[in-house]
Amino acid sequence: MYSSQRVGVFVDAENVRYNGGYQMRYDVLRRFAGRSNGPLQRLNTYLAFDSERAREDYEYAKKSRAYQQMVRDYGWKITVKYVRRYTDENGVVSTKANADLDMAVDAMLQAGKLEQVILVTGDGDFLQVVSALQNGGCRVELIAFKNVSRQLQQQVDAFWSGYLIPDLLPINYEPRNDWGKPGSCVRGVCTKWFPDKGYGFLRFMDHISPNLWVTDPREPDSPYTSVFCHANEVAEDVAEEMLMNRETIFEFYLNESDQKDNGLVANNVRLAFGVNR
Repeated sequence: MYSSQRVGVFVDAENVRYNGGYQMRYDVLRRFAGRSNGPLQRLNTYLAFDSERAREDYEYAKKSRAYQQMVRDYGWKITVKYVRRYTDENGVVSTKANADLDMAVDAMLQAGKLEQVILVTGDGDFLQVVSALQNGGCRVELIAFKNVSRQLQQQVDAFWSGYLIPDLLPINYEPRNDWGKPGSCVRGVCTKWFPDKGYGFLRFMDHISPNLWVTDPREPDSPYTSVFCHANEVAEDVAEEMLMNRETIFEFYLNESDQKDNGLVANNVRLAFGVNR
């Protein structure tokens, strides 16, 4: 179904980078933001650049500019935040390239032309921004990886873990990974676990869809797939309470079931990341 809701995306790139989202793919993020076919009115990202380091490190300067150009090629507007250095009373030098204010102001100024805003950050400083956008009539969604503000997560209209969005964050040791196909590596959550029986079921998002609210994999228009998991395939450091917590994110391989036609089983199940753990 076509949606006419105009969408704006605002990415706090430094927060994402330092909180589990290093190597996040902007092409996949754009695809996710446009999953309901609404016009992508604004695609804004705020990237840090260390001009002092760039003067001394040619490779850093070259790679930074190449990366910026790649992001622009995907249709994103880049706001460069220059790194500043501060020296405390003990002579310790720290760096900072905070985009919070720029991002908040841009979101507020541009919200009048938007019906949906997607914030990509885990920073709780955006709590008041979210409330203001919602009071202005915008639906606000949040994408983040780890160290996510609990209050921010609860305030938004929808929260999506970036780990669970197909291919948003590459799996480094599987460069040719075909997400969702037998033999591939995916990330998902445990939806049912039977301790007395020693097995349960995991669920993963097999494709980006406007029907993300259809969480029952048995529904024909659900973008989720259920996977059988035996306790023998679960890593030793995964406690039972983690399996019972839907906020715990697992990384695992998919294989075809010998018992069920078109069924999948999970192998080598280990922790990817538990939100707010």
